Amino acid sequence: MATDWLGSIVSINCGESLGVYQGRVSAVDQVSQTISLTRPFHNGVKCLVPEVTFRAGDITELKILEIPGPGDSRQCGDSQQMDTAMPGVGCQVGPSQNGTSKVLKKPMSSSAPQNIPRRTDMKSQDIVISPQQQCSKSYMDRHMETLSQSKGFRRRHNSWSSSSRHPNQVTPKKSGLKNGQMKSKDDECFGDDIDEIPDTDFDFEGNLALFDKAAVFEEIETYERRSGTRSRGTPSDKPARYRHDENILESEPIVYRRIVVPQNPHKEFCTDSGLVVPSVSYELHKKLLAVAEKHGLSLERRLEMTGVCASQMALSLLGGPNRLNPKNVHQRPTVALLCGPHVKGAQGISCGRHLSNHDVHVILFLPNFVKMLESITNELNLFSKTQGQQVSSVKDLPDTPVDLVINCLDCHENAFLRDQPWYKAVVDWANQNRAPVLSIDPPISEMELGIDAKWSLALGLPLPLGERAGRVYLCDIGIPQKVFQEVGINYHSPFGCKFVIPLHST
Repeated sequence: MATDWLGSIVSINCGESLGVYQGRVSAVDQVSQTISLTRPFHNGVKCLVPEVTFRAGDITELKILEIPGPGDSRQCGDSQQMDTAMPGVGCQVGPSQNGTSKVLKKPMSSSAPQNIPRRTDMKSQDIVISPQQQCSKSYMDRHMETLSQSKGFRRRHNSWSSSSRHPNQVTPKKSGLKNGQMKSKDDECFGDDIDEIPDTDFDFEGNLALFDKAAVFEEIETYERRSGTRSRGTPSDKPARYRHDENILESEPIVYRRIVVPQNPHKEFCTDSGLVVPSVSYELHKKLLAVAEKHGLSLERRLEMTGVCASQMALSLLGGPNRLNPKNVHQRPTVALLCGPHVKGAQGISCGRHLSNHDVHVILFLPNFVKMLESITNELNLFSKTQGQQVSSVKDLPDTPVDLVINCLDCHENAFLRDQPWYKAVVDWANQNRAPVLSIDPPISEMELGIDAKWSLALGLPLPLGERAGRVYLCDIGIPQKVFQEVGINYHSPFGCKFVIPLHST
């Protein structure tokens, strides 16, 4: 019966166009003249479909590789060895003349596909066939001969056509321990059942609530208070490491408020290092300068210190060494210096003299007056010895934008100057020029300024400057510490190693 051959492993040669197939017989249909193979191999490569079906007219040669039965002691292979069996070896079987079992050698066939064998001795394998199997084999031969006489071809499969592969295309199959390890890792990573994946979203808020942030930060703060250090993350018990320039001795706590003024300051600033610098009123600032002048810090010295500090800041704003070097002599920066007929104007002229000495093109604007202050006259005499240019009319100022505008037009005493035509004309020119403005010793915030400054430079201690003063800088004009104490100011220098420092609003 045809069902007796179910489970046999056979090799079917379908010609050069379709190639050789190997597999286990799963069904034999006498009516439709078809045979089906499970776990098929095509030209030595395992097919992607579990079953293929052939019609009798498609088969040119059929070889039996394994006949199942209880009496089989040595077979060509089993279901586990089918994946890596020797495809080039077939079993030619036939009944013996005396009716007993017959042992046949498996001849080599060049038409069968080649594959990589297992590490076993497969040079020669014998197959023992019982008489019952010989009878079944005779029936199978007659049945296969009937199938071979039929015409037509039909192959049925689930989702993939085996004939789409080129007949000569053979893809080697990887084997060995390394491939097995990689396969086990893939199964471990991607082998989970898709039904086991939860449909609910991950609860981020719930898991975050499990983290006691307050307790962790409390532990960090406790560690910092005990060790006096600032750590990032979880505290460790490792001893602190010091740099070669660090003091290993414990020092006194840092005092950031080193300057105390007698009056409640209207505004406070702080330096980059965190030191608090309070503002002072204009009356206290004027008294401080008067006491310093009484002790020998004359106006000429103060003008010189202010000019040096203001010129250093201006040179830094102009680009410093990147702009002022011998390779950029064709790009000399241009500075417009706007001065009024007062001490603030004399400070600006002193700054212009130092800038001109550093190869900066300075254009000094100073209105004509019948009588000038002595300090202005002295500064003008020194400025005339430089390469700077002095003008008294707004028409002589450049029409093109300059690199920097230094504003010294405003002062505290002579507020009536803002009503002068030349003042309004200069203010309009500065606002239309669109150049950045540096104000030297600007007045307090209650007084309205005509020109908005980007930077402002205060002398000694800052005044309560407003928002229109821009970013505030403080310069050291050389007032001794005891002079501050004489006017009631507890003073400790916030400058460190510099003469000009930036201040930040608190």
